[in-house]
Amino acid sequence: MTAETVLTTPAVAGKDLDAIAAILRGRRTAVLTGAGVSTDSGIPDYRGAGAPVRVPMTFQTFLADERARKRYWAGSHLGWHRFRAAEPNLGHRSLVALEDAGLVSGVVTQNVDGLHTRAGSRHVVDLHGSMDLVVCLSCGQAFGRDSIAARLEAHNPVLADPDQVEIAPDGDAIVVDIDDFVVPDCSVCGGLLKPNVVFFGELVPTGKFTAASALVRAADALIIAGSSLAVNSGIRLLELARRRKLPIVVINRGVTKGDGRAQIKLEAGTSETFAGLVTRLIES
Repeated sequence: MTAETVLTTPAVAGKDLDAIAAILRGRRTAVLTGAGVSTDSGIPDYRGAGAPVRVPMTFQTFLADERARKRYWAGSHLGWHRFRAAEPNLGHRSLVALEDAGLVSGVVTQNVDGLHTRAGSRHVVDLHGSMDLVVCLSCGQAFGRDSIAARLEAHNPVLADPDQVEIAPDGDAIVVDIDDFVVPDCSVCGGLLKPNVVFFGELVPTGKFTAASALVRAADALIIAGSSLAVNSGIRLLELARRRKLPIVVINRGVTKGDGRAQIKLEAGTSETFAGLVTRLIES
């Protein structure tokens, strides 16, 4: 570990929050968030303690394997019901307060749950897309997820009870019996439909990364929260901040690939940390 300061506490200590607040005070801060920010909303982390080992759907498999597509759509549909029921947590709401106060310039999120936007954050770059849209890979037509969900349930009565499922941060779920599963196609051209999220093996859209990079370039500091930075797009944004010599704060339970490049690494939950920063930067 080569971070300048490593703060390790079972709960967030006041002195640790004071140290982070001292770095951020007077600076417009960009925030990069990962799955750890949504765990308090009931959406599990990929790599946190106790997270099961799983192999996410890759873009190549989705295109090439009809049975894999059926399994993905069955699981994704069940996971979508749980995503839609999730509510923004204290961490999401605290980021809104920091943005309203002019302290946070925007949020780049690796999450696909839409909770930052639902909480009220105005400047959000959903780097990996959002589960609330479905796109046709042939003609580009976009559909609201609810309309595709209704078609899935009409074709597949087995989906009527979505409660007893285990979901993942990308909205997938484990489903075994999918041989007779029917996947709807594009109602415009008959092409393959895909949730509007970036699969493993798929590139982040250029426009999204450009918007995220612009947010970091315009900031005076960067917070990375709830992400292990295992995905290359997050590392690229971290490196952009490091090259600009921005103060970098990493908030995550567990090791991240950015620990050695952070001015402060805080081992703590994101909800209580952001709430504590609201107290020190706005309410004090």
